[in-house]
Amino acid sequence: MTQARPAPQPRLTGVFTALVTPFTDAGALDEPALRRLVRRQVAGGVAGVVPCGTTGEAVTLDPDEHERVVAVTVEEARSARHPVRVIAGCGSNDTRKSGRLAERCRKAGADALLVVTPYYNKPTPRGLVEHFKAVADAGQLPVVVYNVPGRTGVNMLPETVLELAEDPRFVAVKEASGSLDQACEILRARPAGFSVLSGEDSLALPMVACGAEGVIAVVSNEAPALLARLVEAALLGERDEAAALQARLFPLMRANFRESNPIPVKWALHRLGLCGGTLRLPLVPLSRAHHKPVEDALKAAGLLDEAGRPAEADGGAA
Repeated sequence: MTQARPAPQPRLTGVFTALVTPFTDAGALDEPALRRLVRRQVAGGVAGVVPCGTTGEAVTLDPDEHERVVAVTVEEARSARHPVRVIAGCGSNDTRKSGRLAERCRKAGADALLVVTPYYNKPTPRGLVEHFKAVADAGQLPVVVYNVPGRTGVNMLPETVLELAEDPRFVAVKEASGSLDQACEILRARPAGFSVLSGEDSLALPMVACGAEGVIAVVSNEAPALLARLVEAALLGERDEAAALQARLFPLMRANFRESNPIPVKWALHRLGLCGGTLRLPLVPLSRAHHKPVEDALKAAGLLDEAGRPAEADGGAA
């Protein structure tokens, strides 16, 4: 039996940072570093943070660690002077496991859930719908569905997204297929109140120009205030400023994917002195050949000065 629907929340709009999960040199969860990272996001003016997603290496976290990451993120987000939503990842290719993680995320205080399409299994469209509804039943929180076929091996087509969008428990899609056409199909037919968020940093500006509400981003780990201002300018129709910020951040948007995410962004955050660069296997540190290109992109964004020193402690848009 379907459980009660969650209470309505304000529409998801703006920048939501797909947080990295910092680890100590020994590979344990680094809570002090996580708190610093969330506080920096709050200071940068983002609309929300997304712990335990792809960028957060969620598949390497055990259930207790997963819940703790969400709880710490919620604690720090609640200290903000402006509302900062916590959209907790709870995706899995096992529907029961995803449901159990959803329950833990609710217990930890999350505002909403990010649920990725099941990977490896390659479910049919009907299987996708049933998966998402089962996780929504378990979590009893608003759900952002996440389409990233390059990671999962299955592309959730617009008609499937739109079917879910008719259920008010599903409040947004993180669209990371890389297809602007696919995003536009959703935008033209979605019901009122359903948000479309870019899952590709470099497509945030064109997607907002087409009517999307914002982005769930990687680059805002490094530059929260810059990306927040870019999306704000785009939403306000301030085209010249948005384009200038896009040009400033574009090298870093690209550099963050020189190797599998979150390898480059963790290296960049370590280079900025914000957290350690430790990853959990099977991910390994950024190849030396990519160090200079990522560093050059940090300089282009104004986050390192020409001498290689951190120039913007909070990623400000100065």
